[in-house]
Amino acid sequence: MKSYEVNFDGLVGSTHNYGGLSYGNVASQSNSQQSSNPKEAALQGLAKMKALMDMGFQQGVLAPQERPDVAALRRLGFSGTDAQVIERAAKEAMPLLVASCSASSMWVANAATVSPSADTADGRVHFTAANLNCKYHRSIEHPTTSRVLGAMFANQQHFAHHAALPAVAQFGDEGAANHTRFCREYGEAGVEFFVFGRSAFDNRFPAPQKYPARQTLEASQAVARLHGLRDEGVVYAQQNPNVIDQGVFHNDVIAVGNGEVLFYHEDAFLETDKMLAELQGKLAKVGGNFQSVCVPRSAVTVDDAVRSYLFNSQLLSRPDGSMLLIVPQECQANERVWAYLQSLTSSGGLIREVKVFDLKQSMQNGGGPACLRLRVALNETELAAVNPGVIMTAPLYGSLTAWVEKHYRDRLSETDLADPQLLLECRTALDELTQILKLGAVYPFQIN
Repeated sequence: MKSYEVNFDGLVGSTHNYGGLSYGNVASQSNSQQSSNPKEAALQGLAKMKALMDMGFQQGVLAPQERPDVAALRRLGFSGTDAQVIERAAKEAMPLLVASCSASSMWVANAATVSPSADTADGRVHFTAANLNCKYHRSIEHPTTSRVLGAMFANQQHFAHHAALPAVAQFGDEGAANHTRFCREYGEAGVEFFVFGRSAFDNRFPAPQKYPARQTLEASQAVARLHGLRDEGVVYAQQNPNVIDQGVFHNDVIAVGNGEVLFYHEDAFLETDKMLAELQGKLAKVGGNFQSVCVPRSAVTVDDAVRSYLFNSQLLSRPDGSMLLIVPQECQANERVWAYLQSLTSSGGLIREVKVFDLKQSMQNGGGPACLRLRVALNETELAAVNPGVIMTAPLYGSLTAWVEKHYRDRLSETDLADPQLLLECRTALDELTQILKLGAVYPFQIN
């Protein structure tokens, strides 16, 4: 039976703005308060989805969330009609309104952790929504994320869904941004690689000093238990706290893996040699041949990696076994990074081709190609059980492009977030989107 790695890209929401909400994310903070272009952001993301589909890769789409999140503002004491809640929040607590308007759900690498059926005890694909409790504006996402994933992967014979972990610091979970799976074939048993920034209960693990470590070891272990993973099919590794303090807020900013290959920066991890040996040994036991590509700091500094998002790329398998790297335009603009990529692809090694995409609207808010996609390994039967409305096709691309052109603004500033009309525009757009994607009622305004 054939198997695939399907990339489900996040559709950028209509309130995409530069709120500078993510402490530790250099791009997010440095572009704070600039005017954004939600329409351009959504079209850039759709263009990437369409391009990958045209290249022969399986591609899906994951819907955005309702914003501003009026229900969240009500829980914080704002009352009255929806318009009054927004107006009062703008007057009394603008930072809370900005947070409630964040379109950060576009970065669906943080939506959940996914384990394919070949790895799990019950032979189903398992999803655990990420609690994202390190940042308030992201912590409010997981209830809707769970409903959307449930509508996409509804067949209980093939799919299992778990609620987010307890929303406390000890179980900080940032989803697939800190999770990679290595395998010979997507439908075969593999090794799931969990990267954590700190331990909540074991002080033997060093912690960063400047920026928060968002993923805990304990959260990763809990997800592995929920998914029924075998001990011999799991490797845990600690992110280097020094690179977290340089702006590497997730592992997918400093490393990316696919198939049997890990592409990583020399400074990405602690105890790197031990980690690589464990990955190699465990993957060999299920018939795999683990390989790694280390980018030396002498060629690309951590600062280069953070500014270009070299590692926040998509590493994709070609039919001939070679690898394709999808990178943002910023890699081409960085002289050292681009020189490294040219030497990499001309060396005849594992990564043979690089394709560049313009994702400037997302990049300025701190998310590159890897942030925008959630990877789900599926066999043919499981793929057939996925809600067909979310699988990208040429007609769906046309419908979504027209939908964006109809509903999205081409300029959004912080002052625009105080306009109650923005909520009405968002709800009108999402109501239509759920019909396009055949999701049913997944948003609070549709349910309540």
